[in-house]
Amino acid sequence: MELLRSHGQFLSLSRQSPALFTAPFAFTLDNGTEVEISAPGIISFTPVSPKGKDIVLSSGVHGNETAPIEICDELVQALLTETLTASHRVLFLFGNLPAMDLGERFVEENMNRLFSGAHSSGPGLVNQERVRAKELELAVGHFYRQGEKLGQTYRCHYDLHTAIRGSKNEKFAVYPFRHGQPWKQSQLQFLFACGVNTFLLSNSPTTTFSYFSSNEFGADAFTVELGKVAPFGQNDMQRFQQARDTLLALISQEALSLPEYNPDAVLVYKINQIINRTQEDFRLNFADDAPNFTDFPKGYLLAEETGAQYFAEQEGEAIVFPNAKVALGQRALLTVVPTSI
Repeated sequence: MELLRSHGQFLSLSRQSPALFTAPFAFTLDNGTEVEISAPGIISFTPVSPKGKDIVLSSGVHGNETAPIEICDELVQALLTETLTASHRVLFLFGNLPAMDLGERFVEENMNRLFSGAHSSGPGLVNQERVRAKELELAVGHFYRQGEKLGQTYRCHYDLHTAIRGSKNEKFAVYPFRHGQPWKQSQLQFLFACGVNTFLLSNSPTTTFSYFSSNEFGADAFTVELGKVAPFGQNDMQRFQQARDTLLALISQEALSLPEYNPDAVLVYKINQIINRTQEDFRLNFADDAPNFTDFPKGYLLAEETGAQYFAEQEGEAIVFPNAKVALGQRALLTVVPTSI
């Protein structure tokens, strides 16, 4: 375990030698931090006197979204080698290890549609994405329940991604459906410090990882899109510096000092339409390289398939996450319109 303790090579060992971590184990660093490894790609840190926050940082739920993986790998290495000391409990989840090795979004199935028990519905646990989604859920639950026993008072989960296509607003976050609970301006301000200036308010339950933590455990949770997909080693990490520095501060500082929320500095949208692909001939009626948040006039034909056409219902309605190649029955497009909180 020299590579683990002295060099912090947890992610590389998880990918290259996963058998090392098939049985859970724990050890204590020289600074007193307890390290717990429950499976390949799943590692938590508990300082001697945690300061109240239980933080979950997940990356690699889509294996080709590499910049957040590299950020989290760097943070784990710093914690293991004690060049960084955590003030709060933190759980790192590197989601889809086989897809990382392939440089693909997923191997068989989109993992970010398999949470809140969706992994075991339908055909059940028939592939590695479904098995892993269940494992990640169990890890989050174990981590938060441990924190409750220790008297921890706050939970958050930032599920870090990069988008398939570019965006007019490079960094944006999806705020999961809150079931009537208020949207928190303080959370938008924290993510603004990470470089995120655009927020999408979800209007219904989903099977995403961030919704799972929000709904099941009351965590402040977000799906955070930090830029555009690039292969390992080809990210311009300067573009991610704000996010990296703010996450480091979240882990290491007892309390963050952030300016007050300024609604004029951010863009907030709400979902207007969720358009699913139901036919093999589903197609989008705009350019393949049209960036997220491109807006269209009312009445514009956005997509069509046998038996259905989908139009912009409001002036300036914008597109997010367009993907005509999703599996039948899955979301192929969101449309959004401006709002405020």
